[in-house]
Amino acid sequence: MSTSPVLTPTDRGLQQSVIDELDWTPGVHPATIGVAVIGGVVTLAGEVASLPEKIAAEKAALRVEGVRTVANELTVHGTVEASASDEEIARRVNDVLAWTTTLPSGAVTATVHDGAVILTGTVEWEYQRRAARKAVQNVEFVRLVDNRIVLTRRVSAVDAGERIRNALRRDALIDARNITVAVSDTTVRLTGTVRSYEERREAERAAWNSPHVQHVDNQIDIDARGVR
Repeated sequence: MSTSPVLTPTDRGLQQSVIDELDWTPGVHPATIGVAVIGGVVTLAGEVASLPEKIAAEKAALRVEGVRTVANELTVHGTVEASASDEEIARRVNDVLAWTTTLPSGAVTATVHDGAVILTGTVEWEYQRRAARKAVQNVEFVRLVDNRIVLTRRVSAVDAGERIRNALRRDALIDARNITVAVSDTTVRLTGTVRSYEERREAERAAWNSPHVQHVDNQIDIDARGVR
């Protein structure tokens, strides 16, 4: 017979902090969201009304100090009245992609099935992949976005690792002393320990800004107790 894990005082306090942050976040309705915490890993479960609400809930949890990882198991479940046909969703998605000025015309295509959108195509930069996803996930009635956009194959650079390390040192939000950068061809692997999810994400963004990077393997750990 299985038993539920016992929350430590630290996990219990973290659970309450996440619940409070969800309650503080506009557009999120915490009454429908369950929060579980084990060892700094937060699991969000339940139903929300839209994909933007699901994403906002995840971001809220990641903002809380002490959170190491978030498993977002929320499902998007709109009402019968709040629905649209795949054809209508596809039209709206195509419109918003055409209006996204950071995307080259015709570079990204979308297919829709039961409110789930699959994005395909090829772009030059990671920020363009992110822009396409962000634009589509905010379209009303979209339940899920599967981003399969790929980056144009790039030539590796001998000094790419040093360029990225220099970029990390320049970034005021990052303590570069605690991050190791390894480059293999056009793939960057980041390891080390940082103080927050935001610092981890900022390090990954810095790596993606290198013109020779096609993939970033972010293995940085989060230790909210602080690093030296």
